[in-house]
Amino acid sequence: MNILFLHRNFPAQFRYLIKELVKNKENKIVFITNNDSHKIPGVMKIQYRLKREVPENCHRYLRFYEEAIIHAQAAAEAAIQLRNSGFIPDIIYGHTWGQTLFMKDIFPEVPLLCYFEWFYNSVGADMGFDGEVLSVDKLAKLRSKNAHLLIDLYTCDAGICPTKFQKKQFPKEFDDKLKVIYDGVDTDYCKPNENAVFKIDNKDLIFTSKDEVVTYATRGLEAYRGFPEFMQAVERLQKRRKNLHVIIAGEDRVCYGPKLADTTYKKLMLQKLDLDLDRIHFVGKLPFARYVNLLQISSAHVYLTYPFVVSWSLFDAMSCACPIVASATEPVMEFVENNKSGLLFDFYDINEQVEKIEYALNNREKMASIRANARNVIVENYSLSKMIPQHLEYINSIIQNYKIHQMKDNKVLKV
Repeated sequence: MNILFLHRNFPAQFRYLIKELVKNKENKIVFITNNDSHKIPGVMKIQYRLKREVPENCHRYLRFYEEAIIHAQAAAEAAIQLRNSGFIPDIIYGHTWGQTLFMKDIFPEVPLLCYFEWFYNSVGADMGFDGEVLSVDKLAKLRSKNAHLLIDLYTCDAGICPTKFQKKQFPKEFDDKLKVIYDGVDTDYCKPNENAVFKIDNKDLIFTSKDEVVTYATRGLEAYRGFPEFMQAVERLQKRRKNLHVIIAGEDRVCYGPKLADTTYKKLMLQKLDLDLDRIHFVGKLPFARYVNLLQISSAHVYLTYPFVVSWSLFDAMSCACPIVASATEPVMEFVENNKSGLLFDFYDINEQVEKIEYALNNREKMASIRANARNVIVENYSLSKMIPQHLEYINSIIQNYKIHQMKDNKVLKV
């Protein structure tokens, strides 16, 4: 199989799928990306360069679209050179962040599979979740952010959404094109380990699963992932539990949602709250092995999210059999059942969050079955051993169906 992947980052959501594909030496895999990071043996990586940035005088409604077009143009130029070199893929699989926009113009005879992550809606999801009444100006800007996605939805031959909640955000007119397949979790690596240790290097502290440790892990410390609410809960917990330590993994930045004007959410919370900083450990972005060790020693792993894209970290934590304490928001409830595979609380109810965390800390034996159920959900439904075959089966079916339709269009088949 010849397959062309596209994503601004590398290898992003396609990491595990590519690792499986390269096992077959007959597969030829090309990845067009803007990322200059590491390589994967067996993958021909083509890095494109952007011709320019989004200009300052760009209409603010169009900044998102223009950025997508700039990436699309650069990716298209790389694809043209690839085609001229003689490489024709059997399928193109790309993330809808701009790179896929012009692929059907370069490879019109090749099926295009798009990875659709999020469609922007003014109601029913993240927008207005915090109580904000959206102005017409903001609604117009939000609607405009879907421009490139609508092109991909129309152009692609098939699409994948990682979760049911994410698929739900897309227009119903395209429902038949979209299939839900999660990326997959390495459950053989993300697993419980009673002997795990986690060291705080700059404080010379070592924690194990026997210690009272509340963990929190996201890419950015931001409102969309409930960082302010979590820190308010930490303030109350510290006053009630003198042996409690909190370990927070993630960078002091915003990945999703609005940024604060003159500060960060971390700085704001440290300034506003009465916290014992000797028992709060900000460990930043962790290498994957250390991150898994952190999950393995957790006494209660707290995860919050707006009704938005669910984080990989929730799946990793469940796979490690963490005691999950999470917000009762729709993307979470697709995977976590209250009192069965985790403890859920209202996103904005700090008292309830504290109550659920304390229950997990005070009832380790009772939490054992909940932890086991959490891991079982991932192993049985979202492990690589389940997801990769689904991915490959879907890709092969798209290729075969496309060939059949091409033959019919060319009147090769007799009816």
